[in-house]
Amino acid sequence: MRAALRNISLQNLQMCPERQRDAAAWFHSKWGIPQDAYWESTEDSLAGPGPVPQWYLALDEETGEIAGGAGVIENDFHQRKDLRPNLCALYVEERYRRRGIAGALLHRIAEDMAAQGADTLYLVMDHTSFYERYGWEFLCMVREESSLAQTRLYVHRQRLIE
Repeated sequence: MRAALRNISLQNLQMCPERQRDAAAWFHSKWGIPQDAYWESTEDSLAGPGPVPQWYLALDEETGEIAGGAGVIENDFHQRKDLRPNLCALYVEERYRRRGIAGALLHRIAEDMAAQGADTLYLVMDHTSFYERYGWEFLCMVREESSLAQTRLYVHRQRLIE
């Protein structure tokens, strides 16, 4: 693990289910999606045998704070239902930025999902350069689910080395 990630542990919520309530509240506070929606999705991730949904936390080992997190869901509010699963809700708290946490989360999630048979992930985002640094490629513009607005859709293909 890079030195910048010292004291940060990347955890699939399945490995720390006692953090479910904290995770649902934290993601809600970052994205404004109803907390109940995050609760239901994290509940499904804890109960289900399938690869989706999954939720990940970057935890500060010294303070116990959530430094960052991300999820994997079927569809992230766009009309291309065939392009799934989708990485969603990636966020790193400002005071933890520039330490490699986002990149580490992206890498860990891609590896975990590929190991479960989902080697292609999608992501909707307006950023134009951040994700390319981590192997994501612009695929196409997609229409948002509840509007006529278009947003950028990226793809990431993970190859497992055997």
